[in-house]
Amino acid sequence: MTGKAYLVGAGPGRADLMTVRGLAVLRQADAVLYDRLIAASLLDEAPPHAERIFVGKRPGHHSVRQDGITETLVRLVRAGLQVVRLKGGDPGVFAHLTEEAAALAAAGLPFEIVPGVSSALAVPLHAGIPLTWRGVASAFTVVSGHEATPHGCSGISWALLASSPTLVVLMALEWLAQVCAYLIAAGRNPNTPAALISRGASADQRVLRATLAALPDRQQTAQLPPPAVLVVGEVAALADTLAWYDPAHFPADPMLWDDL
Repeated sequence: MTGKAYLVGAGPGRADLMTVRGLAVLRQADAVLYDRLIAASLLDEAPPHAERIFVGKRPGHHSVRQDGITETLVRLVRAGLQVVRLKGGDPGVFAHLTEEAAALAAAGLPFEIVPGVSSALAVPLHAGIPLTWRGVASAFTVVSGHEATPHGCSGISWALLASSPTLVVLMALEWLAQVCAYLIAAGRNPNTPAALISRGASADQRVLRATLAALPDRQQTAQLPPPAVLVVGEVAALADTLAWYDPAHFPADPMLWDDL
C-alpha cells in the first residue's frame, strides 16, 4: 500500500471544532503524530491499531526536535503508512507546515494539507470578539508574540502592527509586556481596548479585559495560563456585550459525527 501524509489542523480547544475532512482522515490513520494543544479526545477517533506519537512542544522544552518530527513523518510514509500529522489550530499558521511539507515533497512522497479552524479566528470569537466591525475595524493582522523577543528579527514593522485596526497576537503570554510596550511606543493609543484569552475555546477558557497599557499589570495579578491569544483594538470592547461562550455548558468530550 502506498503511504501518504495528511497535515491536519485540529482546530483550537474543543474537539468538535475539527473539520469533517480532518476527522475522516484521522479515522483512517495508521499513525498519528500529534501536538500538545489538540483536544485529547481526538486521539480516540484514530483506529485502535494506529500508533500514537506525541511530538508536542512547550516554551523551553521540545519533546522532539523539529528535524526529528520531520524525519519520523517521512520514515512512516515511506513504510507505506497513512500518517496524520495532527496540529492545533490551522496547520499553516505558525505550525512548521512548510518544513514538513517540503521534506515530503523532496522525498517524492504524497501528502495532503487539511485546513483547520485557526485559533487566530476562533479564540477571539469564543470571547465574543469578532475581528472586524463595520465602520470601526475593516482589517486585522495576525502576528506571533515571538516578534517581541530578541530573536524576533523577521523585519516586521511595529509601526505597521500598531496601525492595524485589529491586531491578533498568538503565543502572546510570555512576551505580553514587551508586545504592549512596543505597540504603545510605535504610536498605539495606550487606552486602546485589549483582551487576553487563555485556553480559548476549551473548558478552561478565561478572558482578561483591560486597556493596552494596563493589561500587563492585570495579567501579573491574574496569572492566566498559556496558551493565550491577545486581541488589541476597538473590537475587544465587544467582549463586554457579545460574550456567549460558557465552558460549563459545552461538554469537554463532545459527540463527534458517528456516520462519517
